[in-house]
Amino acid sequence: MDTAFSSEERAEVLTQALPYIKQYRGKIVAIKYGGNAMVNEQLKEQVMGDIALLWLIGVKVVLIHGGGPEISETMKRLGKQSVFIGGLRVTDKETVDIVQMVLAGKVNKTLVNLLQMKGGHAVGLSGIDGGILEAKMKEEALGFVGEITKVRTQPILDLLEKNYIPVISTVASDRQGNTYNVNGDTAAACIAGALRAERLIMMTDVSGILRDKDDPDTLIRELRVSQLGTLFDEGIISGGMIPKVECCAEAIGKGVRNVVIMDGRVSHSILIELLTNEGAGTLVRGD
Repeated sequence: MDTAFSSEERAEVLTQALPYIKQYRGKIVAIKYGGNAMVNEQLKEQVMGDIALLWLIGVKVVLIHGGGPEISETMKRLGKQSVFIGGLRVTDKETVDIVQMVLAGKVNKTLVNLLQMKGGHAVGLSGIDGGILEAKMKEEALGFVGEITKVRTQPILDLLEKNYIPVISTVASDRQGNTYNVNGDTAAACIAGALRAERLIMMTDVSGILRDKDDPDTLIRELRVSQLGTLFDEGIISGGMIPKVECCAEAIGKGVRNVVIMDGRVSHSILIELLTNEGAGTLVRGD
């Protein structure tokens, strides 16, 4: 048994978490999980344990995931090179088949299995199932990369009502039956917005929005969505952070109460964010 904390200290931690448990119990919290935050198997198992814990205390968690590194690895094994334009994977017909196989198959079912091993009840879906994500081709040069045109929430709400954790891979389709690879952050923003989620947590490989990208001590803890424009103008939001912040603004515009950008590689970052005073990452609020 770990003796680093006394029984009294453990009880105090639980007591301090009680107001936050009451705040989020019965509320929808969407979590975007993907990229480098998924690469470490031990950390992946820990993240699924944290999500199962939230579910056990009554939080209605919706997990939306990508799996870019897994897709790239599978393509490499199949002798196919990954090509990106503006951070988006060029997706021809063969590539979209690989994306569907990896995301809706291996990655999705691995996460479902881990959640169930941790005591949660989870059901894996892709954006195609129940027509959750309807899309159209974003740009011809990108191939089968989708721009979301419609979100159907009923299949997700049905699972939440039955007390399951929906685990959704970011693959979409159109009415002609074409399959599309959809950016995970964009999909998470659209799904969370359509659900009017209490919070969207975007797990990334950075600690949040930094005033100085080379100094982690300059983390901006909290800001309002109306302040984002100034940060763009000042060049504080740049590079790979631009699309993530744009997704924050989109999610809030669609009805999410607030969005957190945080480092998914930090142990128990989800619990630190939701169940402590400290929080994790950058919290973006609506105006």
